Formats: sequence, C-alpha cells, structure tokens
Amino acid sequence: MKPPLDIVSVGMVTAVGLDAPSSCAAMRARLDGFRETRFNGPRGGRLVGAPVPLPRNWIGEKRLAHMAAGAISEAFKDVPEARHRTALILCLAEPDRPEMVASNPENLSRRIVDMIGFKSSYRPRIIRHGRPSGHVALVQAKRILSSGQAPFVMIAGVDSYLSTRTILRYVNDNRILAPHNPNGFIPGEAAAAIILTRSSSAPLRLVGLGLAREPATIYNPEDRPLRGNGMTAAYRAALDETGIEMSRIGFRIADLIGESYWFKQSALANLRLVRGAHAFQDLWSPAESLGNVGAAVVPIMIGMAWIAVQKGYVAGNPILIEASNDDGACGAAIVAAVH
Repeated sequence: MKPPLDIVSVGMVTAVGLDAPSSCAAMRARLDGFRETRFNGPRGGRLVGAPVPLPRNWIGEKRLAHMAAGAISEAFKDVPEARHRTALILCLAEPDRPEMVASNPENLSRRIVDMIGFKSSYRPRIIRHGRPSGHVALVQAKRILSSGQAPFVMIAGVDSYLSTRTILRYVNDNRILAPHNPNGFIPGEAAAAIILTRSSSAPLRLVGLGLAREPATIYNPEDRPLRGNGMTAAYRAALDETGIEMSRIGFRIADLIGESYWFKQSALANLRLVRGAHAFQDLWSPAESLGNVGAAVVPIMIGMAWIAVQKGYVAGNPILIEASNDDGACGAAIVAAVH
C-alpha cells in the first residue's frame, strides 16, 4: 500500500464504556454489557441485549446521533488540527435491515455534523453494508488520501439492533441467543470512529486490505456448503498487498457475533491459508462484550488494536481484522504496529 496510511486517533461509545480506553479495558478484562432490555425475547420474557448506558434515554435517530457524536468528538481530541480538514465516511446498517433506526441516512449525517460543530469542505460519504462497512470505507479512505483529496479521513460507524421490528425479524429467523437457542447472537449497539492520514508517527498503520464475496451465505437458498471462499479471498488479497504469508500474522480480531456460521467461516479461511510452523495466533472478538453491533464493529476492532499497541498489551504483530455480513460481503484488513 503506497503511501502507507496511519491511524492517528480513535473514539468509542459502547455498552461497556463511553470512550475508547475504558471500552478496551473492559473488553480486555472480559466484562460485558449484557442485561435485560424492554424488548420481548423468544418464547416470552425479556430480551438480553447490550445497550449503551447513555445519560438520557434518547431513542431512534437521536440516540444514534449522540453515540456517533461522542465517538467522533473523542477521536478529534487527540488530533485537533484535523477537525475542519477531514473527509467523513459514515458506516451504517444495510438498507434492507427491518426498521433501521436511521431510516434517513442523510438526516442522521446532518444531525451528527451539527452536534459536533463539524465544518468541513468535504461532503460526508455514507456506506451501508452493515458489519463490513468499515472495510469498504478503508478502500475509499485509501483513495482519498492517496490522491490528496483531503489530509485526513474519519471513518465513523454507528448501529443498533435494539429496535422492535429488527428483533422480531431475527427472533423469527431463530437467530437471537436464548436458553432454547445457543446458536444465536445478542443484539447490541455502539459507535466508533478512527482518523487516518498519510504516513506519520502514529502507533498503527494500515498495510493490507481485501474485499470479496461468499456465495454460501447464511441465508443461502441453494443450501451450498460453506467453504469459506469469500473470507479466504479477502484474507489472500490483504496478505498479497502486505507481502506476507498467513503464518506471519500475529493475531486476529474478528466480528464473531455468536453464531457457529461465522466461527466456521473464519476457521476455514485461516486453515486454508496457514502453511508450515507458526506461533500461536490469538483471536479477539468485541462481540464477547458488546454483542452484535453491526456497522460499528470495524472501527471498534481497529480501535482495539490501536489501544492495545498504545498500552503495550498487543498479542502479536501484524494484526488481521475481519468482518462479513449476511449477504456474503467479506472484508479483511491488516494493520501493523509502527515501531
């Protein structure tokens, strides 16, 4: 990747912390934000979710805007010179998600910009691919920075699965974690933001990126067997750009939301590419503490890596970060600590 892109700042608002250091400390300590919500779960009873403990009970678009504004404001604190020189890329839920909390992405974007007093000559861009939105945003950030269109790019993701129709859809599809269904996910919500720029003295650098599509999706109507072709291709593209083999990856961070499908996909991609002897590769997942946070997950995972490098507890170097969605979109990014 030429020129190299550095992550210079991060911000988070999650169920276990209202900033990045506290969120990452809680996730490292294996704390979680799971609790009963006001929603009905499968077969009655209250649904267990991972809501963000905001100071007021905002709902809908206003709630998402406050979460995103908090994460973006935190990211700008460390890089104040970027505030009005940044191109914003906003990552949101898929367009076909039932009862999206942000039904009008442009309105949400304007509300966020107004909240943080963001005055930039660069028009915000919106990406709506759910969990792998952050990987698509990284491709756009690479183009913007490499061409000199803007000196900084902010990738912000915000999402929530905690709405009535969304929960009903996944309950009907038998995909919500419940006592009678261990093969499900816990719905959550979160926001996160990262700021990228061309080569600097930042602790973390983006060195590889890959996108692909899996034909055997989780809603696969042809009942094709899952071989991990999509994620394997995404891994391979990122590794080729980096110029290393899978055996040299230090560890992985993945959006393993709880269902066996995603664990199998990740394991297949890893097994198909690892060759020869290699050191232990740890596997982290924010879903262990936050549940399924949708489009916020890639900025969160990059933020986890950034804080780990900064605080000195990183589990290896470089780091592979992966995400995928129900439609088969797969993304892989490789980031490396800058020594």
